[in-house]
This record gives sequence, C-alpha cells and structure tokens, in this order.
Amino acid sequence: MARRNPGDRRKDAPVNSAVRPRGVTVQLLEDIGAAFNRHDIDAIIGFFAEDGEFDNARGPEIFGRRHTGKAELRAFFGELMAALPDIQWHAIDNRVDGDKGYSQWHRQATLPDGTVQDWLGLDIFTFKDGLIAKKDTYFKIVE
Repeated sequence: MARRNPGDRRKDAPVNSAVRPRGVTVQLLEDIGAAFNRHDIDAIIGFFAEDGEFDNARGPEIFGRRHTGKAELRAFFGELMAALPDIQWHAIDNRVDGDKGYSQWHRQATLPDGTVQDWLGLDIFTFKDGLIAKKDTYFKIVE
C-alpha cells in the first residue's frame, strides 16, 4: 500500500472542525501542513479557534507580529499565498505533547522578483478543544 503524501487531501475529506477528532495528534499536524501546502485558506482557518492567534516571527514586538481572529488570519494567510504562489512547507518532524504540537519544517518560496526564499523553521501550536488557540512561528534565514 502506497503511503499518502501529507500534502494530499481526499476530495471527500472533511475540513469542518466539528467532524475532526478533538485530540492533538501528529496526524492533525500533518493535516494542518497539508492545508497550508494546498493553499486552502478555508481549511487553514477551519483549524483555528474563533479567537486563534498567529505570532509571525517578524514584526515590531518581541513576539513578532500577532494576528488574531479568523478574519485577520484569513487576510494574512490569503495575502501570503497570493504573494508567494509556490510557497511550500516540507515537514521535517512533527510531535505532540498534551495540548502542544511542534512542527519543524523547511519552507521554500519564490518572491515576485525571482529571489528564492529557503528557510528552516518551527511552529509551536497550542490547542484548545481540538482547535489552534495559538500558532507561534520561529525561523532561520540565510542572509
């Protein structure tokens, strides 16, 4: 039996959080990563709690730049996907511990001017009731 690529989702697979298992699992992290790699904004936002937060690594505060709530998250991730249509996150390692998920990745994208971004990073997820309450991102950039 061929192993399923985490970036692929069955067409009939639900994205509604009401039908997803509530526990934090490696499979849940793989499903979140797959939604990002498909650029499926509806699925991405469906993984977040209504008041979910994303702390981007870059920004004006010690924690970077915080995006809060589904509308703000939808706008941020939608703009990111539109600006970088080939952006992909290749999973290196996914782990869970209680309500925390850790996803180590290799991110690749091409800027509109042709510059290639090649980053290593880590997302630390905090889950509540099976949904992302916080996604905190850290990354390394070659300069």
